[in-house]
Amino acid sequence: MKKLLNAGIVAVLFLCCFASQTNAQLTSAPSGGNKRASVSEQIALTDVTIHYNRPHVNKREGHIWGELIPVGYVNLGFGSAKSSPWRAGANENTTIEFSTDVTIEGQPLAAGKYGFSIAYDPNECTLIFSKNTTSWGAFYYNPAEDVLRVKVKPVPTDKSVEWLKYEFADQTSNSAVIQLQWEKLIIPFKVTVDEVGNQIASFRRELRGEKGFAWEGWDQAAAYCAQHKTNLDEALLWTDTATSVNFGGSQSFTAWSTRAEVLDSLGRATDADAAMKKALPYASLNELYFYGKSLAHHKKSKEAFDVFKLDYDKYPDQFLTNAGMARGYSALGDYKKALTYAQKARAQAPDKPNQDILDSIIAKLQAGKDIN
Repeated sequence: MKKLLNAGIVAVLFLCCFASQTNAQLTSAPSGGNKRASVSEQIALTDVTIHYNRPHVNKREGHIWGELIPVGYVNLGFGSAKSSPWRAGANENTTIEFSTDVTIEGQPLAAGKYGFSIAYDPNECTLIFSKNTTSWGAFYYNPAEDVLRVKVKPVPTDKSVEWLKYEFADQTSNSAVIQLQWEKLIIPFKVTVDEVGNQIASFRRELRGEKGFAWEGWDQAAAYCAQHKTNLDEALLWTDTATSVNFGGSQSFTAWSTRAEVLDSLGRATDADAAMKKALPYASLNELYFYGKSLAHHKKSKEAFDVFKLDYDKYPDQFLTNAGMARGYSALGDYKKALTYAQKARAQAPDKPNQDILDSIIAKLQAGKDIN
């Protein structure tokens, strides 16, 4: 009896070892020499990531499009699909993921991960974004799972690409053209994001966390809105927080000047002027100089001179304040007095680049020209 038990145990152990060996698959390269790849890029705040497998031409040039990659939909002879597009790569199906809502060729697509396939046609390809991201290839393609289809024109090219690849091209601040490149063909599609809307949404999320406990974050969000002339009512509330005693910005030139900019964008010029009057006592030498320079640039001559004079009175006879007085008098059209201060600033210039700038300023004033 004991021998039978021992024999049974040995048999079980042998079977377990055999099963474990047959199930243990070692890592190897993808079949057919295809390469696994991914490409990811940020469009504004939106992360776009593509995972795909890269087939290569492998001496089949001229036999890829319309032959290896058939036109339209075909029966692959396996799986449940009777009419399948191309998997837009090799092996596992290609996936593309967006961290925010986007538009594809002008059509909306929600944030998320999608299976990506293409029904190739030499005149007009159909791009398919499917909620099925886990299938192997297109053998189980189901059109009911399509979330979006768009049509694009393929672009022939003289340069041959051996290994299929995806690239981001023609980038702008809120868009990029994603190109599938293989052999002598490019299949492009444009992805566009809501740059400003996504940025404001990000501000709202972050200001609810630890970054919302200091005035700088509130000021940054409000300044962005003022710059883009958007979301101004909420931006004004953000400046309330930025300039409050509790958040540390009550004596910040930057916080108060941002509030003035938001108020000005709202058409409340009187309130904007009042905010700037609160800002000026807290300004540093540099802040006053560059604020005065901005006023002069916008042809607000009297206001610019008053700021440059305030800067000079607080920090007399320094390189930047002498340069400021030169700009202030030039804005008023008094080039003779402006030249006197410019020459003082030239003698105090800290390095050659600043010396060269002052030489140019002096030459303009001597010629009776405004330097602003």
